[in-house]
Amino acid sequence: MNNKELGLHSWFSEVLDKDKLREYQLARISAVDKDSFIVLGNDKEARAELTGKLLYSAGSPLDYPTVGDWVYVQYFNDDTFALIHEILPRRTLLKRKTSGKKIEFQLIAANIDTAFLMQSLDHNFNLQRLERYLVVVRESEIRPVILLSKSDLLPQSEVELKLSELQKRIQGVTTVSFSNLKGSEVEAVRKLLVAGETFCLLGSSGVGKTTLLNNLMGEDAFETRAIRERDGKGRHATSRRQLIVLDTGAILIDTPGMRELGVFDIEAGIDNTFSEIVELAKRCRYTDCTHTKEEGCAILEALKDKTLPERRYENFMRISKEAQYLSMSYLQKRQKDKAFGKMVKSVVKNHKKR
Repeated sequence: MNNKELGLHSWFSEVLDKDKLREYQLARISAVDKDSFIVLGNDKEARAELTGKLLYSAGSPLDYPTVGDWVYVQYFNDDTFALIHEILPRRTLLKRKTSGKKIEFQLIAANIDTAFLMQSLDHNFNLQRLERYLVVVRESEIRPVILLSKSDLLPQSEVELKLSELQKRIQGVTTVSFSNLKGSEVEAVRKLLVAGETFCLLGSSGVGKTTLLNNLMGEDAFETRAIRERDGKGRHATSRRQLIVLDTGAILIDTPGMRELGVFDIEAGIDNTFSEIVELAKRCRYTDCTHTKEEGCAILEALKDKTLPERRYENFMRISKEAQYLSMSYLQKRQKDKAFGKMVKSVVKNHKKR
């Protein structure tokens, strides 16, 4: 399989350093397992590690490879082992805040064309969470597609009711409801896949991502697990992010289920996901309107006359405040880290002089 079939778009020709290709080869990260990687490139699959230089120079999670990255590598041991020297610029990047109180982020996947945002139509159906996923995906300029699984568990009238509710809140996004038990409906998902393009499966545990992946592959290649009966929540079947090339030629990245999706640095994503609220904000009397109590707030007026759904407004405010807080906190953390790093270098330098 050549690099073009692995998703090497023409976009990368503008950022490729041809001088480096005299010494290194291109490969794509297909899996990450702590400090170890699997890379694919031009009919080669090899275990890989980072060079000491890359490890030492990394200052944040952004500086480490993630699944979907293109990297410059050097092969050894009959092409069974590789050293990763550098990461190519990313066309797109999905990231999220790590779970818990720590202000840090985690890379999800890189160089994605389309993100499948997957929810099930039973207990997992949650428009607030779906809007949150849309914000993150749109911030990265990745095309979103909404997949609603387990349609077989509900009467058709209830499925249509939920679809109607979704379309009133979220517009302009391709949406497919399906059952993993019905081959014709899985085929509708398969038709969305384009050869040479990279897709990513995102969603909570238990929504059927791994089952869908097995169906698309035509075999039970990955283990699936039943959801807990007491609360309808799923258990992780996928334990790591991995890139899979389907027989259709499409590239699919499966990710572990995420119950929490913290967001930051997502102004463009918010603008695209809540575009009607952003347009209303432009008509507010005050440019620094907080949209909570001010006279002449166009958003509050839309709430009052019920042209803006209250839950959508609440989710917009919640995500916006969270993003603002996390962005500020992360910047402060990075500034402290840089200051500490400079201090350490100064101490080491003075010690050597002595």
